[in-house]
Order: sequence, then C-alpha cells, then structure tokens
Amino acid sequence: MTGYRPLRQRGYGKTAPAALMLALVGPLIAGAVPTLASEPLYVKNLSPITGLIGLPSQRNAITVPAGALELAVHSSIASHFVNDASAREFVNLDGETLRMALDLRVGLAENWDMHVEVPWIDHSGGHLDKPIDNWHDFWGMADGGREAVPRDLLDYRYASADGSYGLLESSSGVGDVSLSVSHAFYRDEDAAATVVVGYKFGSGDEEEFTGSGADDVFLALRMSGDHLSDLPLSWHGQVGYLHAGDSDLLGDTQETELWFAGLSVDWRVAQQWSLLAQVDAHAAPLDSSLTATGDDAFLLSFGGRWYVSPRWQVDVSIVEDIQVETAPDVTFQASVRFVPGKDG
Repeated sequence: MTGYRPLRQRGYGKTAPAALMLALVGPLIAGAVPTLASEPLYVKNLSPITGLIGLPSQRNAITVPAGALELAVHSSIASHFVNDASAREFVNLDGETLRMALDLRVGLAENWDMHVEVPWIDHSGGHLDKPIDNWHDFWGMADGGREAVPRDLLDYRYASADGSYGLLESSSGVGDVSLSVSHAFYRDEDAAATVVVGYKFGSGDEEEFTGSGADDVFLALRMSGDHLSDLPLSWHGQVGYLHAGDSDLLGDTQETELWFAGLSVDWRVAQQWSLLAQVDAHAAPLDSSLTATGDDAFLLSFGGRWYVSPRWQVDVSIVEDIQVETAPDVTFQASVRFVPGKDG
C-alpha cells in the first residue's frame, strides 16, 4: 500500500472505456485522411492534487474529417516542491511526476469527432532535483526551501481539520481515461468554433495518486483561427466548465465546480518549423487557504514544433507556474502526432 489516508482544414503550407472506444472506431478509419496543421501545445497541470481532476488540455477547434483518424503520444515530466502551512492546513508536495498519454481522435461525421485519451502516470522521487538546484544556483535564484530537504524524495502530504492523505512510496499505473465529443458549429476558410462535451472515467487508483476515484464531466467552447497579422500566425483558445465527481481521497475540502481557460499562439517561422506560446488557467481544486491548493492556477508555456512531413509533427515545450506553487516548478513536455496514410 503506497498511499494512506488517516486552421484551416488539416493542410500541411480500468481501461474498459478506452478499449470499447477503440473497438468501435475501427470500421470508421477507412475514409478520408487529413494532414496535420496548427495545434495548441499539450499542457496538463501535473501538481499531484490538481492532476487528479479531469481538466482538458487545449486542442484545435477544427474537427477531424469524417472517417479519418489522428494519433498522438504525449510525454510530460514535472518536478514538484511546495511546503506550506496555516493554522488549519498543511501541504507538502515533493517529488516528480511522469505522465504518458495515448491520444486518439476519430471523425464521426462532417463537423463531428470523438477524442479518447488514455494516460499512464508514475510518481517517484525522480532525478530532476540536482539540475534544478544547479540552475537556481547559477542564476542566484531562490529555491523555495529545496535545499533544506534531501534530493529525489517522494513526499506528498495534505492535512486539514477534515482529514489527511498522502503518498510516500513510488507508484504508477493507468490513470483516468477521458472521452469527449466535439461539434464544429461554425467554420470558414480562416476560423472555426467548436462545442465540446467530455467525460473523465474514474479508472485510475486514488490510493496511488493515478486518479481521483470519481467521474468528471466538462463542457467547453474552443476556437481557432489564422492570420492575426501579416505574420503567419495561428491562434487557439478555449473556455469551459468542469463538474468534478466527489472524490473520497480529496474529501470535504474538494471543489466540484471549476472553470478553465486557455489561449495559444503558433508562429510558423519556416515551412517546417513553428514557435508557440501558450497560457492555461483553471480554478483551484480545493477550498483551501494555501496557495498550492486554494488559488487559481496560471501556467505559461513556450515550445517549438517540427513539421517532419504532412503527417508527422514533433513538439518540445517547457511549462512554468506563473502563479507560483499552483503548478509544478517546471514541466518538460514532448508530443508526437501522426495521421496514418502515405505522404504525397
């Protein structure tokens, strides 16, 4: 026991829910095949408590063509260090989270698609503490108390008058699988708007911090467009509402009604290269007086994209907590996106 509780159209220039979806979409993928275009960076807040909630990442508002398929694999690694207390609460988040995700999108009909995401999550002491300490020392930056504790330690703990929970030993496993359906209700040559309904299944293990132990549902509006100026810029945005199911782990301090929003800009600096900047924000996961658990989160990301071919993209990015302590100190992220078919 490791836990305890005392734009344009795609032009180039407890895993049962996921298994069921994969079985259903097989016959659909023989139709039209898109190519890959601009897409927001894939960003998740991997803070150990916030990461239990099914907040969706941004994506392009243009739906996948009917009968087509898009695949992606995302990898994120985050380093945490927060130690804070008040008269009624205590939180300590010291460790490292690795999150892998398989991302599948299928075109169901014209302007309709389905999106399935299956994550795998690993919590450990990790190996990033030393390079982060060296970075802080090199620039003369404050380290928030990291020097006072051993490196590469896993120690997640939260306690309040309503109860306590934590994770002291390494854990890993399949996380909470999510499913969403998108409908593009507006579309022209340079812009699209989509309404999205999504459901996160409680397929992870709350005692292992790989899931909340509850189902969540969300509703979102997504928008994408081209040419903010004479520069080759694309933009993406989303705003939405999430209702989180009651988690036995998070208990009475859990917030169940959360907002989320984001904005991304993609600058195509060359035929095969883009630079991206992105802001993501969301409501706090707990009714808490502590910054890490009770303040709204704001994350800033910068990244680069290589268009390897019309059907392959590779992203590399870094995510920082601009509202300090509401997200990991730093998250390193990489994605590979692929459309089956032949380059032509």
